Amino acid sequence: MSTNAHVFDVTPDNFETEVLQASSQTPILIDFWATWCGPCKALGPLLEKLAAEYNGAFRLAKIDVDANQELAAMFGIRSVPTVALIQDGRPVDGFAGALPEGQLREFLSKHVEPASLIETPDDLDSDAPESTTESAADAVQRIRAEMAARPDDESLKLDLALAQLRAGDFDAARAALDALPANLATDDRTARLRGQLQLAEALDDAPDADALRQRIEADPEDWSARDLLGVRLTLGDAPAEGLDQFLHILRHQRDWNEGLARQRLLAAFQILEDSALVGDYRRRMASILF
Repeated sequence: MSTNAHVFDVTPDNFETEVLQASSQTPILIDFWATWCGPCKALGPLLEKLAAEYNGAFRLAKIDVDANQELAAMFGIRSVPTVALIQDGRPVDGFAGALPEGQLREFLSKHVEPASLIETPDDLDSDAPESTTESAADAVQRIRAEMAARPDDESLKLDLALAQLRAGDFDAARAALDALPANLATDDRTARLRGQLQLAEALDDAPDADALRQRIEADPEDWSARDLLGVRLTLGDAPAEGLDQFLHILRHQRDWNEGLARQRLLAAFQILEDSALVGDYRRRMASILF
């Protein structure tokens, strides 16, 4: 049984409640596997890593087909590994065989939105109940232990950088990103993490959104306040408004702070998953610059 809070074993006893009923709230990804299956041993750890990274956006259900032949027959499993995605009590997608990590991410992106990878200070000050999921500090320790056990697994270095970023250890995260091997240094996840790191660092000891809005109201040319408000909104729930702040700076004072507004926009484009929004604001930025 995995120690990952988002991974669990399935038997006929808990299938109804933990898979079918639970899938009405959270997508359930089922990994049909067997102890004798070589490709299963390659696919399983990748799926568990993604389940940890998505941090509750989906749950990974593990079904040993030899121990649970009734469940395997119910899904018509003819080979392992086979993966099925369950939503609202029914299969909506799936695949057979061990896919590489890039294709797994592409598969998940069709159905699942990743949970936020960064907690902003506003999140930390909220009155929401304390999460029972793995803390960022615990994730750092877990990944370091995994690196010691699997020193040849280069992908763990990227996992470590992500965990350090979530833990607020920006210097360590940057050092980890700078030390990545060449094949990972150009990975899409690396670009995303670098963008997140640049924006998250800006919020260290930054005023809250209301205070920043008051500063802008008092002085519309308070570029620092606009910049910080843009970062807060981009990392929060109003990314378009955040991008507007950067564009305003770019339009009126493009060289402020060595062209920081342009750098902010490029970082935001790396982390935002709304391709239509990113495309729109790329065009707006280009119309100002060129």
